[in-house]
Amino acid sequence: MQRAFVFPGQGAQTIGMGRDLAQAYPAAQAVFDEVDAALGESLSALIWEGEIETLTLTENAQPALMATSIAVMRALEAEGVGIDTASFVAGHSLGEYSALTAAGAFSVGDAARLLRLRGRAMQAAVPVGQGAMAALLGLDFDNVRAVAEEAAQGEVCQAANDNDPGQVVVSGHKAAVERAVELAKARGARRAVLLPVSAPFHCALMQPAADAMAEALAGVEIKAPAVPLVANVTAAPVSDPASIRKLLVDQVTGAVRWRESVAAMTAAGVTEFWEIGAGKALTGMVRRIDRNASGRAIGSPDDVRAAAESLQA
Repeated sequence: MQRAFVFPGQGAQTIGMGRDLAQAYPAAQAVFDEVDAALGESLSALIWEGEIETLTLTENAQPALMATSIAVMRALEAEGVGIDTASFVAGHSLGEYSALTAAGAFSVGDAARLLRLRGRAMQAAVPVGQGAMAALLGLDFDNVRAVAEEAAQGEVCQAANDNDPGQVVVSGHKAAVERAVELAKARGARRAVLLPVSAPFHCALMQPAADAMAEALAGVEIKAPAVPLVANVTAAPVSDPASIRKLLVDQVTGAVRWRESVAAMTAAGVTEFWEIGAGKALTGMVRRIDRNASGRAIGSPDDVRAAAESLQA
């Protein structure tokens, strides 16, 4: 049985995530200590005892979710489950950095600093209130892309996240996204709702953030990952560090092709997806993409132990 390790993106954050892992596994605690040291502040205190509004700020949520995912990975390793038990890794948006860190391409400290910068750059790219994102449910990707093109009217409106067969997110200028919501409803969308996000991610308006990430990534060592990464923007496996560097820049303005990524992994023989970190959003998407695939969300010490035992059975 082949499995993939998949890593969640923004929106999965909760106060207290990872604390029980840190208490149960010294290797998990060490991850949070390393992130705190890299950022020069106690992000772990915010994650475990702070206010959700502060944790949800993009510049905090991104390194916090990575830290939690890598803490889960270190706990799995302590139970004898290494990265080599996976055939692929993949992550949703910022989760790509978690996936690459889990596979040894980035150090934890470098990933934390890159995600802090990425969060700040994405937030700064578009003034608050000028951009928006909306989830369109019940239309496939091609229909949503057509809706976005019609709604643009000279502004930016793009299909940003192809999450699963019935959920595609559009991103761009606020007025254009609002037009897309109305067009989608008229074309039979089951639901079309604006999302409570602080910036229009994964569209052309993020170009200033992509430029900032290109500069930052140029100065960071990227090693070949221990297992291939299925990249967001290509939905194809990649292991070459130079290619990974370019894809991480392209990802800031490009669509997250999650549906196609999962399909590519199942086509390559993956039947089991382990969601490493906070929440269960990706596990739900996987099941909607391929009903024959099984999903397992791993975020607590009990989850870690059960996952490890499943490999020994």
